[in-house]
Amino acid sequence: MNHDRIHARKPTHDIERWSVGTIERIDERDGHHVFDVRTDEGDTVELVVTAAIRELVVSRLDLEGNESPVGARVWYRKRGG
Repeated sequence: MNHDRIHARKPTHDIERWSVGTIERIDERDGHHVFDVRTDEGDTVELVVTAAIRELVVSRLDLEGNESPVGARVWYRKRGG
């Protein structure tokens, strides 16, 4: 399976290839993790990543204690994008 790409911090290279959005929800499906991300245009994009990438992204967000990642800004690329 090809996975999407997601970063908790603004990428430093090929910035024009990345989109910005806000996490609406994180769920699990078939052993993968799914981020629903709201674009600045108001659309929702579904990003499928591994558990390791989910943990990495959430750990790098500026969250306090047990704060939810919902509402955090992320940079992403759909597979093949």
